[in-house]
Amino acid sequence: MKILILCTGNSCRSQMAHGFLQSFDPNITVCSAGTEASGKLNPIAVAVMKEVGIDISHHTSDSVDLYLGEEWDYVITVCGGANETCPAFIGKVKYRIHIGFDDPSHAKGTDEFILSEYIRVRDEIKESFYQFYLKNIKSSQI
Repeated sequence: MKILILCTGNSCRSQMAHGFLQSFDPNITVCSAGTEASGKLNPIAVAVMKEVGIDISHHTSDSVDLYLGEEWDYVITVCGGANETCPAFIGKVKYRIHIGFDDPSHAKGTDEFILSEYIRVRDEIKESFYQFYLKNIKSSQI
């Protein structure tokens, strides 16, 4: 099973989804990429994932161009921008779906509020991707 998670910058939401999905099942191949990859991870995203025991600090922020010719079971977009600009894949993609989330890097306000937005989005990503995993991956392994 191969899954590619796409976002615009590949620094936050796609990285969190990548971390969670890989933690649910280390036997699946999970990659994440950006339509306009930033080249770096969002440090707050790394920190809030570490709080739940998932280390994404070793992930890299990669361009979707690296993955265009590969075959994927799922290509999942996690932001509206990536969903709208998701490139046509040369390789075979069985399912292309969108599971969207707010971008916590756009949060404005106190440090506490901004951190709470990252935590909220992290928890939404965990729940949504766990439901995706149960419905689409775990059930196909039984």
